[in-house]
Amino acid sequence: MFRPLEIFVGLRYIRARRSSRFVSFISIASTAGVAIGVAALIVVVSVMNGFENELRGRLLSLSAHATVTAADGALAGWRDLGATAAAAPGVSAAAPFVQFDAMLGFGANLSGARLTGVIPEAEKNVSTVAAHMREGSFDDLVPGADRIILGRILAVVLGVRVGDGVTALIPRSGNAGGGLAPRLKRFVVSGIFEVGLQDHDGVLAYLHLEDAAALSGLGDAVDGLRLRYDDVFAAPRGVREFVAGFDGQLASSDWTRENASYFRAIRIEKTMMSLMLFLVVAVAAFNIVSTLVMVVTEKKTDIAILRTLGLAPSSVVRIFVVQGTLLGWIGALLGVALGVYLALNVSEILPAVEGFFGFELFPASVYYISDLPSDLHKSDVIWIALASLVLTALATVYPAWQAARVQPAEALRYE
Repeated sequence: MFRPLEIFVGLRYIRARRSSRFVSFISIASTAGVAIGVAALIVVVSVMNGFENELRGRLLSLSAHATVTAADGALAGWRDLGATAAAAPGVSAAAPFVQFDAMLGFGANLSGARLTGVIPEAEKNVSTVAAHMREGSFDDLVPGADRIILGRILAVVLGVRVGDGVTALIPRSGNAGGGLAPRLKRFVVSGIFEVGLQDHDGVLAYLHLEDAAALSGLGDAVDGLRLRYDDVFAAPRGVREFVAGFDGQLASSDWTRENASYFRAIRIEKTMMSLMLFLVVAVAAFNIVSTLVMVVTEKKTDIAILRTLGLAPSSVVRIFVVQGTLLGWIGALLGVALGVYLALNVSEILPAVEGFFGFELFPASVYYISDLPSDLHKSDVIWIALASLVLTALATVYPAWQAARVQPAEALRYE
């Protein structure tokens, strides 16, 4: 026998005897429940992180990390400002844009659209729209050619293909009475892009900057500048610092504010999924409680004998805390190992699971994301592991307290 005595007795109680096989089965089931719950929680949180990264990448594929506009009206002198912005710390590129709403028509089909005027060479440095062209080329946008590039869903709604002509109706204020004097302009569809987001593919259309500025009446001015940063997470702070140096003449926005609803929805979903799966760990921890309660009931005679030999009630508490904590921590550590392995290899495991069951989880014909992304964060693993260890340790408190309350005289009366 080794010391401390509490650890020796606690470990001894874990091993099964013929008369306590059922208790041992419950112990194994409790440990397995903790392991499965912890593993599932790690995998789900990692997959949610992967989806968040995928969504961020797709949202930023057609929009820059930050936007600079005039505080009031159009942005004049954008060429000098663009050069200054491109030289700012952390900024890798700057590109001008003009953006306004219009109604596009083809035959009897009509659809609202957000027309965006860009300079193709500059836009390639701040967004990846050129890499998502399904038909045509982004370089086909040349000034005065009246060409337009549509999102795939927008093209489907209008029923157009490359080479077809669409009519754009642009609402503009009239000269008298404050009424509207809409302007009509015909464009030739020179390309179609697809990034995998309905809000982009179903609404956006691209023109050359000069054509868009002429339609919107801005002349040589633009609506603003798009900035791309070396570090996307540094963009919110960087653009605020840049704008602060112009004494309120400029306004700014960034990708966190423009897409706040998307990322808020993902955070809420990840929180709720984590909470629900953590309940699985809690249920397994309650199984540890029931296991220890049965052990206490079975070992009342042993506890009474130990008490008569001089073992203090606090030592009895520690015996059962050791037993329950060991069961819970074994499950938690096994769950961490299993969860980390699955999270790191989910892209290889998913095809094998789909092949075994004979179905496709994310058909490419239905979903834009046809695989299961996973991004394992060390911080997530740490808090899940610590929370599981604490929860399983707390589950031992009540049974251990009950064991300490066993009265030797009552337990040995009929022995």
